[in-house]
Amino acid sequence: MLISVKKIYLWAVFTTEHTEITEKMLFLYNILFLIGITIGLPLIIPLVLATDKRRKTVLHRLGLLPLPKAISQNRSRKPYNRPIWIHALSVGEVLSAVPLIKELKGCFKYQDIVFSASTKTGFEIANNLLKENVDAIFFFPYDLLISVKHIATKVDPAIVIIVESDIWPNFMFEMKRRNVPVILVNARLSRKSYFGYKRFLFFFKRLFLSFSKICVQSSKDAHCFSLLGIPPGRITITGNIKFDQQYDFAGCEEMDKLRQSLLVNPSQKILLAGSTHYGEEAILLDAFSRLKKEYPYLVLIIVPRNPDRAKSVCRICKSAGLFAVTMSELEEKKIRQDVIVVDSIGLLKTLYAIADIAFVGGSLVNCGGHNPLEPAAFSRPIIFGPDMSDFADISDMLISSGGAVSVQDAESIYNIVSELLTDNQKAGKMGSMAFKAFNANKGAVEKTLNVIEIFCN
Repeated sequence: MLISVKKIYLWAVFTTEHTEITEKMLFLYNILFLIGITIGLPLIIPLVLATDKRRKTVLHRLGLLPLPKAISQNRSRKPYNRPIWIHALSVGEVLSAVPLIKELKGCFKYQDIVFSASTKTGFEIANNLLKENVDAIFFFPYDLLISVKHIATKVDPAIVIIVESDIWPNFMFEMKRRNVPVILVNARLSRKSYFGYKRFLFFFKRLFLSFSKICVQSSKDAHCFSLLGIPPGRITITGNIKFDQQYDFAGCEEMDKLRQSLLVNPSQKILLAGSTHYGEEAILLDAFSRLKKEYPYLVLIIVPRNPDRAKSVCRICKSAGLFAVTMSELEEKKIRQDVIVVDSIGLLKTLYAIADIAFVGGSLVNCGGHNPLEPAAFSRPIIFGPDMSDFADISDMLISSGGAVSVQDAESIYNIVSELLTDNQKAGKMGSMAFKAFNANKGAVEKTLNVIEIFCN
């Protein structure tokens, strides 16, 4: 219902002769949005109450809870120094933003930087990784006029930087009304997204025209945005800032301690499945059960994309006849297991450092895949499923470099993992090629900063 309301509004806005969203059209949008929420309330309330991640964020995103004190304190101390506001939707976008924010902090030492996320997990990751580099972390408002205006007034930004996605009409109009430039960075258009926007070109064109600048990952993305009607002057190819991630390469002693905490001895090898989704674990376990018979020293570590699924994943493992435990239970029981399921966030990068082979999740099911650069940064041989549409250019580059292999099912997973476990030289070469490809594409953060500086001066 809410999606339909948004489409009705956008149709009304973008079939006008104006190039900007008008107040009359916003009024229509908000009336329709309110009607949609009212009609959907019987479904929305139980959904919010039943879901932990929504229950804990809804009041923040409605603007009913106070923002961090640092925002009001900094504004009172430095009333003319309006902050840079960076927004990222969820975990993937937050992780992408980290290198950019660290460089921004260095370039704008005397200007406040505030950060928002839309999801609970994104907010938690931001708190883990960005506390030292930003002045405040808070939840992005729902696109309700009163919520957007309230939070925008409190923050009062000089510029807004949106990482990759999460674009809303009320928010964009409010920034336009305040004469605040909004920049979309690390932007990309998957084939699915492009054709979705193309289908409703009459309104998405004008929505993207609300951005002062769109910094895209590749020439292909630039071409797609231009086909949507965005003038070339609004588009800059900056590259993918994911390549500029900083990784703390663990030393041998640190890696040994991590393996010991997982009760994995030096002779054992680790197959790490990162950011898995429902449906993928069963396929992986099918392959792993066969591998375990031939390589009894092999350990499988599964990191579900949603850590709340950890216990259900353990049950799937046990039903497959494997000894499995969550990571927190492992700390209590101190008993070696066939499968360890990670039930907390923020550990995936560290675990890639001790893995021997890395599987990238979200790719055996139709979820577009997740970031394969994390294992590449640690020189790990990489495998992923057929759907890497959200990282198409990166996955193609890794495959062509020899650093990654695409698999289709349990049989192909078994074959490639078996080959890599048997042939250490091939595994090492794949890892080296993955790292070489990762290292050769740095520099996007610097190019993005050059664009941002134009609007901050």
